Amino acid sequence: MRITTKLTLIICMLLILLFAALGLNSYRGDHSLIVNAAVDKARIISQQIIETREYLSATVTTSIAGSTPDLIPQVAASKIAKLITRDTPYYVRQVSLRFRNPANRPDEYEAGELRRFTEGTPQESYRIVPHNGKDALRYLLPMKAEKSCLVCHDSYRTSPPFVQKRFPEGHPSYGYREGDVIGAISVSVPMSELNRTIRSNLVQDLLYEISILGLLLLATGLIIHRAILAPVSRVATGISEATKSGNFATRIAARSQDEIGRLVESFNELMAELERRTRQRAESDERYRNFIEIAQSPIVTFLPDGKIVIANNKAEKLFGLTREELLGQCIFEFMMDPSMVRQGIEDYFSAGSSQMLGNASRQTLRDVCGREIDCEIVISVSQSEHEAMFTAILRTTT
Repeated sequence: MRITTKLTLIICMLLILLFAALGLNSYRGDHSLIVNAAVDKARIISQQIIETREYLSATVTTSIAGSTPDLIPQVAASKIAKLITRDTPYYVRQVSLRFRNPANRPDEYEAGELRRFTEGTPQESYRIVPHNGKDALRYLLPMKAEKSCLVCHDSYRTSPPFVQKRFPEGHPSYGYREGDVIGAISVSVPMSELNRTIRSNLVQDLLYEISILGLLLLATGLIIHRAILAPVSRVATGISEATKSGNFATRIAARSQDEIGRLVESFNELMAELERRTRQRAESDERYRNFIEIAQSPIVTFLPDGKIVIANNKAEKLFGLTREELLGQCIFEFMMDPSMVRQGIEDYFSAGSSQMLGNASRQTLRDVCGREIDCEIVISVSQSEHEAMFTAILRTTT
């Protein structure tokens, strides 16, 4: 896998993780925002209903309320609540532990909150709880008995006739004191409605974030390709071409002074050094070849396995082969008894020296026609960058 592909995959994975984190954060933010907005609206509705009750209780006389039941605070507040929440998902009702209508009995959640209001400091409460098999946001705002409320709900004897007629003595509607919690405004909002709004906002946020991340990925990819991948690719291509062709003249322009720039400069220095060494080696080889060509004795250079790599004109005449035919041949095959030379080479590699090297010894050779030739042979060793090379100088004695 190319480094471009790897880096692209890594960046994509990181951006996906970032996108997931942003999406989760957006969801949480939208969820909190929508729920808080719903709570604020439920609070406003509840306060409007309570203020309506208080206003009617303080301004409407008992005679008017008796003749016009729709102006009774509890009745009027219920109808106003329906008007306020019409065409909305909000369901509002007035609940009390002293309920007068069994159909308006508080449910389990409302009863628990009402008991908490009466036992402690009455404050608003809201929570997302299961309601009718589905999650819903439940909001309750406590209602307290005002002085004007006690005109009808203090005692049976002091209440107006129309109240006595509706509620006999001993009914739960009596016996309140100023400041008592008489009930609460209960608001219920299905979470399905709120979640629909959350999803709509989340989709818009995600589309916006995807656009931003896409542009970021594109810009990041272009910058990384230009600043890192392209120079590294040129360095890799230059090394590959130099390895295949042996041409070390390639240079790359350094466009920065960072790590990539230093890598390019190091590549240029490496190519320059290899070019210099190659030129020196070529010049040295040329001088060596010129030297052995003017020598009066046959000279053969071979590798530790006996493979001939250099031979002069005198060696061609000695063995009866052209230089092209001689190169690549094994010098041991031209010796009647190569064991001494082999042993000397083994001693050199095992002990670091050999008595055979540098000293003249006798050896019987045979040319391509099988003719035996007695020679004196002197072998020297030279160490190249990669391996040792052995040079044999031959002098015929017959």
